[in-house]
Amino acid sequence: MMAWSVVFHDKAKKEFDRLNGLSKTQAAKAIHKVSLNPLPQSEGGYGKPLGNNQSSKLAGCLKIKLKGIGLRVVYQLIREDTVMKIIVISLRDDDKVYKTAENRIN
Repeated sequence: MMAWSVVFHDKAKKEFDRLNGLSKTQAAKAIHKVSLNPLPQSEGGYGKPLGNNQSSKLAGCLKIKLKGIGLRVVYQLIREDTVMKIIVISLRDDDKVYKTAENRIN
């Protein structure tokens, strides 16, 4: 299977660049692994789908959880172009990461 192209929202790129060495390495590895099959788990991929809830409206977005370092990566798929667009990379801080993602896609 061919990896999907990975593109970053401008602010997500800055967030990635600001990560410290170990966190950046782990995030890069996780993004690369998921880019090999970023489809939702229901379609046989690695993506964990997000939905709509009281605090955020993120249907169509997926997440990568890096539990060891407490990071969340939220991304969208642009299927017709096989692009995995990174929307936000942030510490899991209650729902802040998801609110930030919602603001960037709207």
